[in-house]
Amino acid sequence: MRALMKTFCLSLMVVFAALSTAPTVNAREVSKSPSGQINVQRVVSPGGIEAWLVEEHSIPIISFDFAFQGGAYLDLSGKEGTANLLAALLDEGAGEYDSQAFRSLIEENSISLSFSAGKDSLTGSLQTLTANKDLAFELARLAVNEPRFDKEPVERIRGQVLVGIKRAEMNPNSVASKELFSRLFPGDPYGRSVEGTAESLVGISAKDLRAYRAAALTRDRLKVGVVGDITAEQLGALLDKTFGALPDQGAPLQMTPVAASNEGASVVIEMKNPQSTVIFAGPSIAREDPDFIPTYVLNYTLGGGGFSSRLLHEVREKRGLTYSIYTYTLPFDRSAIWVGQVASDNGKISETLQVVRDEITKMRAEGVTAEELEDAKRYLTGAFPLRFTSNASIASQLLGYQMSGYGIDYINERNAKIEAVTLEDVKRAAQRLPSPDEITFVIVGEPEGIE
Repeated sequence: MRALMKTFCLSLMVVFAALSTAPTVNAREVSKSPSGQINVQRVVSPGGIEAWLVEEHSIPIISFDFAFQGGAYLDLSGKEGTANLLAALLDEGAGEYDSQAFRSLIEENSISLSFSAGKDSLTGSLQTLTANKDLAFELARLAVNEPRFDKEPVERIRGQVLVGIKRAEMNPNSVASKELFSRLFPGDPYGRSVEGTAESLVGISAKDLRAYRAAALTRDRLKVGVVGDITAEQLGALLDKTFGALPDQGAPLQMTPVAASNEGASVVIEMKNPQSTVIFAGPSIAREDPDFIPTYVLNYTLGGGGFSSRLLHEVREKRGLTYSIYTYTLPFDRSAIWVGQVASDNGKISETLQVVRDEITKMRAEGVTAEELEDAKRYLTGAFPLRFTSNASIASQLLGYQMSGYGIDYINERNAKIEAVTLEDVKRAAQRLPSPDEITFVIVGEPEGIE
């Protein structure tokens, strides 16, 4: 929560400063070629560090997103939560600046710098006015190369994470999600919480944080996406300045694929509440699989399309069993799952889940109609430009595509891939959906009629 609020406030400062000098850039204005495509440059620094860049010089702002592959996957057994704690501390003092001095420099110069950890990566995000870029990149350099891990911020941030873990124990969504992942990936890092546990956090020392940083923040695991008022030549120099001192290589990542459990179960966790919250999931298709995009299109019709989805129509509009239900595909570096979530009155949850099972069975058997397919493709291609409404959003997408293993042209090729999906493609993908018997349902509440 601290990191989220900090990022939000600093982002507002950057926006307000920019508004005083120039208009906001929208997706249609961002460095497009005559054919309407976004011009993405591959920049390689003199020191060999690669980044994807979209130049946009109409406003004096630079958005700089970067990530190191690994994240919580690299947490040692018994030290779960190390990556998350490290990410929260990287901007809490570095080099000659203690936490207060470092934060003051960021705030006084309208710079946004934040870090976060996920199951597969540790990510940084920097936004700055062009006039302050030298200072901003110097602070980023210090954060990744020379974090201090002084006692006061370490204990303060540790305490905040511990409070978050305690609060999560009272949140039905958090409880359901934690249980779900532990059952889908038993004994695997994906089954662990990124935040760790109260027990593991207490045992993480400054020495552990330094060891993780030295082993995980290496140039061979680095990806960078940049958008804004900066040239390729300027970026190349800043890449070397920011990351050039990092180790060239880390220890080899053991990226052995792991399949999510398909044993299926209905797990009830008692929690006093008038509603039951359900999160359900089963094995899905990896990004590199030819059926990944057909599955993505299929999911729009089944549960990802809001009021256009079958599940919302059947569960909410037709029967009034819930306010919201949705599904999505969730690919990781070593696995993939198909996930859904719904909440309903305790007395109605059994009927709700039966409708969900019936619709999944129907989709597996029949696929989608020609009309549903066209509606899905029209929406998914039409909504795609909304992902690129600011420099920051484009930088985030560029980084995401790199971390997903996509090529530099994917941003301009994605809609064509959606358009190419056929009814046969979707039918094939539908048959690869997990069956109701292969899906794990975690129900938190006081559900009636659930065995």
